[in-house]
Amino acid sequence: MGRIRILSDAVANKIAAGEVVERPASVVKELLENSLDAGAAYLRIEVEKGGRRLVRVTDDGAGMLRDDAMLAFERHATSKLSDVNDLFAIATLGFRGEALPSIAAVSRLLLETRSADETTGTRVEIAGGKLLRCDEAALARGTAITVRDLFFNVPARRKFLRSEQTELAHIASLATHYSLAHPGKSFELLHEGKSLLDVTPVESIRERVFQVFGSRTLSDLVELEPCETVLEAPAPGDAPGDAEVRRLRLIGFISQPQVHKLNRNSIYIFVNGRLIRDRLILHAISSAYHNVIPPACYPFALLFLECGFDEVDVNVHPSKTEVRFRHGSLVHDFVRDALRQELIASRPVSSLPPAAVARPASPRTPGALPAQAAAALPFSEFSQAIENHGFAEPVTEPPQTAAEPPPADEPEAIPDFTLRRPQAPAPRLDFGGASIPVSEPPAPTLKLKTPDTHGPLPPGLLPDETYSLNQLVHLRPLGQIHESFIVAAGRDGLWIVDQHVAHERILFEQVLRQQAAGRVERQQLLIPIVLELTAAQQVEYARIADELHASGFETEPFGHRAIAVKAAPAVAGAADLERLMFEILEIGESELRRLSMDDVRRAIAASIACRAAIKVNMRLDQAKMEWLLSALAKTECPMSCPHGRPIALRYATREILKGFLRI
Repeated sequence: MGRIRILSDAVANKIAAGEVVERPASVVKELLENSLDAGAAYLRIEVEKGGRRLVRVTDDGAGMLRDDAMLAFERHATSKLSDVNDLFAIATLGFRGEALPSIAAVSRLLLETRSADETTGTRVEIAGGKLLRCDEAALARGTAITVRDLFFNVPARRKFLRSEQTELAHIASLATHYSLAHPGKSFELLHEGKSLLDVTPVESIRERVFQVFGSRTLSDLVELEPCETVLEAPAPGDAPGDAEVRRLRLIGFISQPQVHKLNRNSIYIFVNGRLIRDRLILHAISSAYHNVIPPACYPFALLFLECGFDEVDVNVHPSKTEVRFRHGSLVHDFVRDALRQELIASRPVSSLPPAAVARPASPRTPGALPAQAAAALPFSEFSQAIENHGFAEPVTEPPQTAAEPPPADEPEAIPDFTLRRPQAPAPRLDFGGASIPVSEPPAPTLKLKTPDTHGPLPPGLLPDETYSLNQLVHLRPLGQIHESFIVAAGRDGLWIVDQHVAHERILFEQVLRQQAAGRVERQQLLIPIVLELTAAQQVEYARIADELHASGFETEPFGHRAIAVKAAPAVAGAADLERLMFEILEIGESELRRLSMDDVRRAIAASIACRAAIKVNMRLDQAKMEWLLSALAKTECPMSCPHGRPIALRYATREILKGFLRI
């Protein structure tokens, strides 16, 4: 007897379920995509025990006829494809016909559906892939699919599920993603009856961002101007409309440079409305923020790419979260350049946050998080909050006794002038010599309504223009703080500029311009500096020797394991030259080998600028401060230094006036 046998349908379905259904969030994803393909305008997701016990997705879409409801549980049965050519231009979120049979094979599933073409609906119940019953039922138009006891018949898979909080975080992430991609639809997410997400239809993506994340996150974002590019010019003889199919369009939001995330959970990418996690686009986003935010940090990004359906292949992974573009390099460069140009054009400025007034804590269970507060957080923080949430019942507040007076009206919060967030214990500023404690000003407890006896506010004190770093040209330096930070007055408030990183940005762009023009100013050394290298450094030196020469260094091998440095960039100090060379050779050796030569060139320029820039604890006269601010205003990207640290902070005039009770 031969060794090869045909697997039974039950085994084949469980194998397929292993590819399609990884966790409860996979079930939610497949059901949500089917609902969206059915034209649903209202989607409700109900979850119990993080999806382990129950997942129910209800919609008001087109529904299914009785015969279709039965066929839907056959493998590769779909209404979205008819022939093989449809695979090359997929316009729907789902298309394989594997979702429902795979889910039904590892759960107890109940399908309730009714099409507008029928007066009664259909109820289908399946357990472990076996049909239990199929009845008529009085149902509203649409579909409701209930999935209970996921992996009840595959205990090995059930053991690999994470904690209830972790599984719920994945479901919340998914619901958040799709609510952002479809602002014209209603989404509701409930966990054991408690609402985690509830958004109503809005007209724009901006309004949906406000609904999901709140005004604070929205204020930290930069809205992308719609931009397009031609992926492929129409061939001779093509119809005029074919040129539009080959276009790529990008819209969305990206965060300002001062917003730093510790992971990629706040990056949302959609291609033709489909949620994806594409390495090509993620790399383009990282490249756009290169030298703008710290290397270990990630931005917030909500990007919508629209292109012809035949320009992207979505049939490359069972979960349909990976895609392949026909013109991958062009798409990568287009996204990178669009984001970079928007950051440079908007020149967003970091504002000093006003100190929060302490409020009495409500007697909640430790670690508990209100659903409304959780839904307003960016997902990287939202998921962490859910991880820490014990899902305990809220503790009711004890009734007030007669001895306790009723609480007085809470006074209006008045922002305080502070240069950094309050911490415990009190922070200290260390500038090489003295260690200076930073005390937090006490929060006011009462706001007096006194008549204004000082006359009207000077005209122009509250400008209506949008705040940006274009205001740098109008700054007037007032002095220094600890000989390290320049304090300047502007039309829109008080500014504090870090003199070291400001000069670092100026020198960085200066070196890059000289590299591009091939005219780097260099200085010859009277006595060459000889450096002994390790084996790894020798390999790195051989790889970047041409880039070192283009950056102003003149070097040559000197013996077996050494090099001689005969000349260096004019901006680099001779005292730091040896340290600078080793820093360049050791800038993440493993990392640089994954970067392009353009990134290597920028890394060398950043090291040169950092070593040559003005240091802290350095006194500057008025002329030098004026020159520094003027030169900073002329840079292309004055938001942050090449290593991602912010350069300037602004304390708005309005906040100053509030602090003095003038408005």
